Amino acid sequence: MVLEEEPLTSTLKTPTDSTITVRVIKSFEYRTERNLVLRDLDLTTTTVGDLLEIANKDIMSMGAFRPYRSIKYDTLKIYTKAHGAKTTNLIINVERDDWLLLDHSRTLQECGIENETEISLFNRELYDKYISNPIDRW
Repeated sequence: MVLEEEPLTSTLKTPTDSTITVRVIKSFEYRTERNLVLRDLDLTTTTVGDLLEIANKDIMSMGAFRPYRSIKYDTLKIYTKAHGAKTTNLIINVERDDWLLLDHSRTLQECGIENETEISLFNRELYDKYISNPIDRW
């Protein structure tokens, strides 16, 4: 009997109808983050700037993100792709600076974003401070 291999869940949706998770990071040191799941996202037309705008709008309008509103979220970085290796850092991927999404005019698909990708959203100044001295606190 031959077992058919099931498709990866990340390939079940098209780039024009994808789901991504945005990890909204309030504090790197205390590892404070909350997930924002965005469904039905068109990766072929949504730009990095559009994603920043969508996420910030949701943070300002959703009650669950009330404690997160004191931070200015201005930077996105891929945390992990579906079925890929995960980083050892629990709050942000510190190994891959090439995964910073700095060009706000590029589409998410052009940046390598696929269905079920996790993206970190954070304040760049706080990130640079954490990277220069990565101490975790309790």
